[in-house]
Amino acid sequence: MREIRVIGDPVLRTPAEPVTDFDRELRRLIDEMFQAMYAVDGVGLAGPQIGVSRRLFVYDISGRKGHLVNPVLTVDDEEEVLDEEGCLSVPDRRTRLPIYAPVGRAAGVTVEGLDRLQRPVRVKARGSLARCFQHETEHLDGKLYVDRLPKDEARKIMLRA
Repeated sequence: MREIRVIGDPVLRTPAEPVTDFDRELRRLIDEMFQAMYAVDGVGLAGPQIGVSRRLFVYDISGRKGHLVNPVLTVDDEEEVLDEEGCLSVPDRRTRLPIYAPVGRAAGVTVEGLDRLQRPVRVKARGSLARCFQHETEHLDGKLYVDRLPKDEARKIMLRA
């Protein structure tokens, strides 16, 4: 099983490359990503989080399950919603559980991309699914949720991670 990379690993701060090969290896990678996500009770997982610098993520949240390859996210509703958010790649070093903090995210988004067979996918989302899509897309851009926090709050989290 693939290991979840944690903050400090350079792959998490490097923008991911587009997926160009839609082959058996990609399908196996997506299956392995779901397996790794479920093993740690996650709801979303991006390629860089398992050390694969490719633009793809998987999700299973709020009764919605899927994957997106080469996703492009568009904000539909800019109203900021503040809610607790954590990340598998920012765990507490003692408990190994994600560290949560209030993070503001757009209320509504649309994400477009491809599935494992190179078919177009378009999903409109609100609530926790919209939050998940924004979080995972930022991973693909080399960003972490702590980057959205005030410096003092981010510092506190980094001391625990």
